[in-house]
Amino acid sequence: MYCVGLTGGIASGKSAVAHAFEALGIVVADADIAAREAVALGSEGLTEVVAAFGDDILDSAGALDRAAMRKRVFGDDAARRLLEAIIHPRVRESLARQCAQAASPYSIAAIPLLAEVGARSAYPWLQRILVIDVPVEVQHARLIQRDDIDAALADRMIASQATREQRLAVADDIIVNTGTLDDLQKHVVALDTRYRRLANPS
Repeated sequence: MYCVGLTGGIASGKSAVAHAFEALGIVVADADIAAREAVALGSEGLTEVVAAFGDDILDSAGALDRAAMRKRVFGDDAARRLLEAIIHPRVRESLARQCAQAASPYSIAAIPLLAEVGARSAYPWLQRILVIDVPVEVQHARLIQRDDIDAALADRMIASQATREQRLAVADDIIVNTGTLDDLQKHVVALDTRYRRLANPS
């Protein structure tokens, strides 16, 4: 199993990079999807979340009310850590399984908060970590445009994540995503060639 961790700050272009790798035939395991599945209707994870936080975080269908859950843990570090303790181990297990079963020459584990959860200490089976990097002011401008939010909220969203320096500190490979989609594609193609060679050195 040769697996590359893909991460980057909010609005850095992680999704575009993941799609570019998928277009080259590479299996991408997505932590966001795994996190949703971890607390899906009828799951053990959802049962644990309800036991920890009560029924008022459920919607009328009995599924997790994400807006209510966000409100419950926003600004409450103890509550957020409790929720993460339920979700993160399930996410790690799901990503490890998907990467181990991948039929492509190597696989990508797309983990937005990789630096925040401890990088290789949380995911020791990652062979490399690829960070999509953009200056904070670019993140800020993209967030305002993408989410139609004000500057203050964009500031808070960026501040809630690891710093640019913290992400770069865990990187083996870096794509600086300040150019065009064509530029991004060229970076991905070059890295794909490198990763195929590293995964199968013979």
